Formats: sequence, C-alpha cells, structure tokens
Amino acid sequence: MKIYTKSGDKGETSLFGGERVKKNHLSIKAYGTIDELNSWIGLIKDNMGDKETDLLISVQEQLFTIGSYLATGNNKKMIRHLPTLSSYCTIKLEKSIDKIQNLLPEMKNFILPGGSILSSYCHIARCVCRRAERLTIETAEIQEVSPIIIEFLNRLSDYLFVLSRKVLFDAKIPEQPWIPNNK
Repeated sequence: MKIYTKSGDKGETSLFGGERVKKNHLSIKAYGTIDELNSWIGLIKDNMGDKETDLLISVQEQLFTIGSYLATGNNKKMIRHLPTLSSYCTIKLEKSIDKIQNLLPEMKNFILPGGSILSSYCHIARCVCRRAERLTIETAEIQEVSPIIIEFLNRLSDYLFVLSRKVLFDAKIPEQPWIPNNK
C-alpha cells in the first residue's frame, strides 16, 4: 500500500465510501482530533510503565473505532462494516475513575496542570479530548453520531484528569492548587 496517493494535493480527501470533501470539513476536523488524541494516549501509555496499559490500549482501540465512524459520514452501507460501538469502554473508564478517586485526596481547589511531564501529558490529552468532544458534537449537526461516542469522549476526559492526579500522587509530588489572587 502506497503511503501517498496525491489525491489530496488540492485540499480534498475522501470519506469512507468515497465521498470527496474539503480537508477542513467538520468530520475531518473531528476524526483528525481523535487521531491527535490517540497519539497523546500512546505517549502517556509509553510513559506509564506497566500501569494502566490494558485500559489505555482499549482506549486507543475505541478511538480508532470512533474515528472510523466519523470518517464514514452518513453512508449507512459503510457503517455496517465498522466495528460495533459499545458502552462497555465507557463503563471500564468509569470503574477506573472510581478506583483511582478512592486513592486520591479530596480536591478542595482547582488544580494547575503540571508537576511532572507525565501528569502534563495527561492534562494535554484531556484538553485535546475536550476539543474532540466539542467537534464531534458539532459534527452531529451534519451527520448521525452515536451518543456512545460523545459519552465515551466525555468520560475519557474525566479519566485523563484523575489519571493526571494519580501520576502525581504515586510519585509523591504535591498538586499545585489554583488559589485566585484577589487583589
């Protein structure tokens, strides 16, 4: 398979099923951001050691599935050939969030991102995830988008937040609370 086709040299690309759209089409922005998020998750996974590896791989697989749905547009024939979307991945995230939160101290302030490189990666991925969620919701205005996708992205951003806190907790690095300067 050739990596370049030259078919996108004029600013267009194809959705699954062959429909040609501009590269700035909303669904392209949405699944491009999902791809960016998947890369950040890979970076986090590669820096976590053995912790959370299975869940992060599951997240990456779900993100590929989500990207394929967003790349399909409204082509019902193509959707039948995609992996099945399931709430199972969202439920796994919720269980992990609950487990992690039981270990962490109660939050009394907002927390400034940072403290360690890995915690910062989690925060960046969280922000990219929120952008992906916003773009996916916007994409739902022009094509059918399963609510399972939006729920998953919403829960994934929550997971990335608690994961950023757990990374600091495990490393015994104190969180930096945001304390507004009321001058």
